[in-house]
Amino acid sequence: MAMGTKETIFSIEHAAIRFGPGALEDVGEEARTLGLTRVLLVTDARIRRLPFFETVRTSLHRAGVEAVVFDRTEVEPTDVSMLEAARAATEARVDGFISLGGGSVMDTAKAANLFSTWPAEFLSYVAAPLGESRAVPGPLKPHIACPTTFGTGAENTGIAIFDVTAAKVKTGIVSRRIRPTLGILDPTVLTHLPARVVAANGFDVLSHAMESFSAKPYTARQRPPLPSQRPMTQGANPYSAVPCLEAIRLTSRNLVAAVTEGDPEARSQLMFAGLLAGIGFGNSGCHLPHAMSYPVAKLVRSFRPEEWGEGKPLVPHGMAVAVNAPAALRWLARAAPERFAPIARALEGPGRDDHPGDTIAGVLLGLMRQTGIPVNLAQLGFDEKDIGTLAKGALEQKRLVENFPGELSHTDMEAIFREGLFQGESAS
Repeated sequence: MAMGTKETIFSIEHAAIRFGPGALEDVGEEARTLGLTRVLLVTDARIRRLPFFETVRTSLHRAGVEAVVFDRTEVEPTDVSMLEAARAATEARVDGFISLGGGSVMDTAKAANLFSTWPAEFLSYVAAPLGESRAVPGPLKPHIACPTTFGTGAENTGIAIFDVTAAKVKTGIVSRRIRPTLGILDPTVLTHLPARVVAANGFDVLSHAMESFSAKPYTARQRPPLPSQRPMTQGANPYSAVPCLEAIRLTSRNLVAAVTEGDPEARSQLMFAGLLAGIGFGNSGCHLPHAMSYPVAKLVRSFRPEEWGEGKPLVPHGMAVAVNAPAALRWLARAAPERFAPIARALEGPGRDDHPGDTIAGVLLGLMRQTGIPVNLAQLGFDEKDIGTLAKGALEQKRLVENFPGELSHTDMEAIFREGLFQGESAS
């Protein structure tokens, strides 16, 4: 193959999925079918107190699968907490993993599986530039992921996100090897979620889908010498486009009812939308709003949302993405309106196809107000003096920035953060 040849091939990969009310009752039989006899059941202390934890543990017991419980997952996991889970897996001599919780729990299980199966220095597998981006040497143990939220799509992706405590930066591990073997999605678990947690999850779904649909096309990449060297998140492609647009449509139509009324059917539709968006971005990848969300989450000083119950300053991931998405997508759409017009139409926002960024930003800000999500960075406690640091932190997210469909300077990044600092405050 000639050097410099552009890519012509895209890949389709995702976990096996079970979806529907009562699906958690089948976890034990699914584990037994995979040959599991002793698993690390990864969860957190709050989930452990809820009824569906016992549903899973009872199902495993009835199937003859022993469960060793690890419930010390952190809401925003760190390298330290993930390595603690890996040590628990090693000491328990498990032959598989069950994760029951949100994205933090599922990502912790992915990392525990990786480091207990293929031990290495933590930064070995971490994405560049902070880590070495070392390839995972071989297969991992089976992992059944059971989400109790719907925003992350982590049951479908080979991505684990965490804070590296020493470097004070949020980053991730990206590998097909860490994708769960099976995802079991039971919409009945969503009844426990507080309204603003549902809202934050919904904006994560919307951003996953919008970013994946508008990412750098896979055809813009160089074709690698070997098929195995194709990136997992390959850029926008025809396959990812289909679930992404449907995820946008479902989320925009069901989010308000799911938040303000607690409508079970609306929440079920959101879980399905999250699944679709996870399939989309698991193959396509995210870009600017997610890159911007990481320094926002890391540099928070005073924002403490009571629904997350941590007591420490925290910007939940869905909120960190939401406050950046309107400004970021408006800015991107100015350069490529034709790429963003289908997103605006899927949102059913009023406006013109030649100005889709304004339509997208307007719909998002409207949904944020209706669901009680902060609409700008100032409401999270940031101000003008933070702009340079936020821009630097976003540009350090190489994996995400490289999936951005264009060129981006530090000055551009500052301008986008500045636009989002007080956005939405002039509306009634």
